[in-house]
Amino acid sequence: MKKLMLKMMLFGLLLVAVSVTAATSTQPLVDVDWVKQNACEQNVVVLDTRNKKIDAQSKDDYLKGHIPCSVYTDYVKGGWRMKVNNIPGMLPPVDKLEKLIGGLGIDNDTHVVIAGAGKKGKDFSSAARIYWTFKVLGHEKVSILNGGIAAYAKAKGNVMETGDHTTQAKTFKGKLQTEMLITADGVAKAMQEGVLLVDSRPSDMYLGVIKSGKVKRPGTLPGAVNMPRPWLTVNDKGTLRSPEALQKLIAMVKVPTEGKQITVCNTGHDASIGWFVLSEVLGNEAVKMYDGSVAEWASDPNRPMEVKIKLSK
Repeated sequence: MKKLMLKMMLFGLLLVAVSVTAATSTQPLVDVDWVKQNACEQNVVVLDTRNKKIDAQSKDDYLKGHIPCSVYTDYVKGGWRMKVNNIPGMLPPVDKLEKLIGGLGIDNDTHVVIAGAGKKGKDFSSAARIYWTFKVLGHEKVSILNGGIAAYAKAKGNVMETGDHTTQAKTFKGKLQTEMLITADGVAKAMQEGVLLVDSRPSDMYLGVIKSGKVKRPGTLPGAVNMPRPWLTVNDKGTLRSPEALQKLIAMVKVPTEGKQITVCNTGHDASIGWFVLSEVLGNEAVKMYDGSVAEWASDPNRPMEVKIKLSK
């Protein structure tokens, strides 16, 4: 009997250890099964980032059905990005982000899992941008749900929670990782040094065929190569491609897996998924994301832009 009780105690301890290990895992991507097992665990917070502008969804959709225990935060209007010197989408000050994050029930011991809508590639960019923000604040316990909320809802047997899941505010303290940030002057210097620029926008914007309304001039930064965001997720939806497929894609556009690189886009949105792929999935720690991107760069007429294809109107 004593041996049986001892075995049961050891088995119980083993289950606890497995649960703790799962809940504190910090891999960049987690899958639906991981979230199903851990979403309601202590020290895990799943952030539902749906919004009208990118996802055509809102908090109303969250209230109708969300991952159990997940907390809602609007990626566009929630305070994750702000206009600085008339440039949209910039990183807010640390104190503002600390207040935002703490208000979502997150402290420095919390494993944050970011869940985008999962409907299209730009959803994954939203998750990647918030992931990057946590990393910039020195928070390593952060992951992205691959496939997003759509994948979770589609999985057999998964039940969606309704209503608003509220959490008690906590204290979050950020430690700004300045080495992850780069200014327009820093980009200009890097260009002179031959650092590779990787433009994550769709090819029509990279080539200069069309221009976003958020940027002053068409084209890309001189010398940049194009690694289009729509390539990086399966069928340009919410699931990131496998590391093997991503390796093939970046090899095709001649982006190496090591060495200094800077990802850019219009406002630091799609550049985030470019950074995530190169840094977090493929392991190049020398990659930086330029959050000012073309919106900031092209706002100064003295900074050069390269138009790959010049068309008459």
